[in-house]
Formats: sequence, C-alpha cells, structure tokens
Amino acid sequence: MNSRAGNSLTEKELVQLVGNGDARGQRELYDRYAPYLTAVATRYLGGADKVKDLLQDVFIKVFDRFGSFRYRGEGSLKAWLSRIVVNDSLQTLRKTDRLLPVERLPEPDSDVDPDVDQVPLDVLQDMINNLPDGYRTVFNLYVFEQMRHKDIAALLGIKENSSASQLLRAKSLLAKEIKDYRKKYGNG
Repeated sequence: MNSRAGNSLTEKELVQLVGNGDARGQRELYDRYAPYLTAVATRYLGGADKVKDLLQDVFIKVFDRFGSFRYRGEGSLKAWLSRIVVNDSLQTLRKTDRLLPVERLPEPDSDVDPDVDQVPLDVLQDMINNLPDGYRTVFNLYVFEQMRHKDIAALLGIKENSSASQLLRAKSLLAKEIKDYRKKYGNG
C-alpha cells in the first residue's frame, strides 16, 4: 500500500486487484470512478434515470471485460472507463434517434466565446445539458473529449461540416444563455 490519505490503492494496485477478480478491488473501482463517470454520462444523456441505467450496464461490462484492459500508466484506467461511457452514451442516443442533427435552426448570430468566469459551474453544466441532443453531443466530443470534427463526423455518421456547424450553433446558444444569465444576475 502507499501512504496516500485514506490508505487508498494506487491505480496500478487497483488494476491488479480488479484483474484478479477481487471484490474489494471492484468496490474500490466503483467508489473511485462512479462519480466521475456519472458526470461524463450526464453530459451526454442528461436525465438521472438514463445515466443510472447506463452506468449499471457499463460497470457490468467493465468487470466482464477487464481482462482486455492494458494498464499504460497512471490515468489509463480512468481514460479507458471514460471511453466506454462515452461510447455507450452515444450508442444509447443513436438507439433513440436523439443524435439526429438539428439542421433547421437559423444560423447563429455570432461565434463569440463568452466570458464564463462569473457563471457557476453547475449553472454552466445545466446550460450545456439543455442544448439540443445533437449540439450537446458534438459540443461534448469537441470540448471535453478533444476530438477533431473529422473524428466526430466519423463517430456520429454525419458530415464534417455538419459537426463544425453544430458546434458553432451550440456555442452560439450557450453564449446567449450566458449573456442572459449575466444580465439577470448583474455581472454582464
């Protein structure tokens, strides 16, 4: 064990325990990563019930397929878990046709990146969650997963310029929401 607070395991030790089917390791993996993975899934799916169902399926999948995971250094487990959640979230959206691009909205007024410093993180997250599904998905893949439009387009089965357009529209809607929020609360 290491000397970190709470006597918790290093990621490498955790991988070894879970890889051996150790129940304590599985519990530690769940406890350590469930809050983060919940936040990732929420970025894509929104509702708590959908997220809860997805995470239950994801953890079953993770434990069943843990033998295919290859530890590549600190952070590799978290990255692997995140990819599974993102991919499963996108699959869920595809099944419900919620990933269809929203193409008929008017062109955005501006592409200004608003100042978000005075907007609480939970409010900003709600604004992102309230974007149309297609916009929110492209926004999340571009901003949080740091994917290029070419890769987003391939992943979602859309054209590259559609990905760029949806990101621009998402940013425009967010800019308007942020401007309205700052105006309402006196810091805009």
